[in-house]
Amino acid sequence: MATVAELLAEARQRIPPAEARLLLGHLLGRDNAWLEAHREEMVASEAVEKLSALVIRRAAGEPIAYLLGVREFYGRDFAVTPEVLIPRPETELLIDIAKEKLFATDTANILDLGAGSGCIAVTLALELDWACVVAVDVSSAAIEVARGNARRLGAQAQVQFVASDWFAGLAPQRFDLVVANPPYVAAGDPHLAEGDLRFEPQGALTDHSDGLSAIRRIVAEAPNWLVPGGWLFLEHGYDQGEVVRALLDSAGFDEIEQHCDLAGIVRVSGGRAPE
Repeated sequence: MATVAELLAEARQRIPPAEARLLLGHLLGRDNAWLEAHREEMVASEAVEKLSALVIRRAAGEPIAYLLGVREFYGRDFAVTPEVLIPRPETELLIDIAKEKLFATDTANILDLGAGSGCIAVTLALELDWACVVAVDVSSAAIEVARGNARRLGAQAQVQFVASDWFAGLAPQRFDLVVANPPYVAAGDPHLAEGDLRFEPQGALTDHSDGLSAIRRIVAEAPNWLVPGGWLFLEHGYDQGEVVRALLDSAGFDEIEQHCDLAGIVRVSGGRAPE
């Protein structure tokens, strides 16, 4: 056994203090305020051993989100596993745009391509509670994680999950909005071998090509799945804005828009299917 203070001091020798508090708080089911107020509290040996194992994994670079099994997205906690991409703040931009485009409607059919953890599909279902959402992912393991998040957060009745290679496995139908966060990192990009990306599913990060193959396919096929005047928006790389705009234009999209993330980088592009 050891005290809270002793455990945090030992963990801080290998990982940042904030991460040490997160991991210990997760194991004990306590927040930072409790940890600070109970620094001399004794911690059971089982929790001591678990913390030691988590610290070793984190020191080796494993993402905090996978160690905790959860990541916050748009104010809600989503379960995450190494089978799915870790939700990121910039992806919340897709939610903001969708809410803007559909706020005046009282019904909407939405398609989320590349569902992963389900953070986009489930959030849209909860934020737009009149909408019906279809969430697609080629990974059956990801579908199970996403389905679990929908069930836990109360969106299971609104979201249908489909294992599919983009549009290929969908029944014929039309959507008012298609959103996507496809793999857009080019093969060989050095970032794939750095930080959290080393541990995330490579198929959710890179298309194993030039970073644009999935985007090209989505843009080319989306008009066949959108109602007249329906919207397509997709997240892309920091340096892909001009290319994605050109792809949207070539595919016949009108009212092309590009939106910047909090860093001022063009992160989401989209347009409207012809009426």
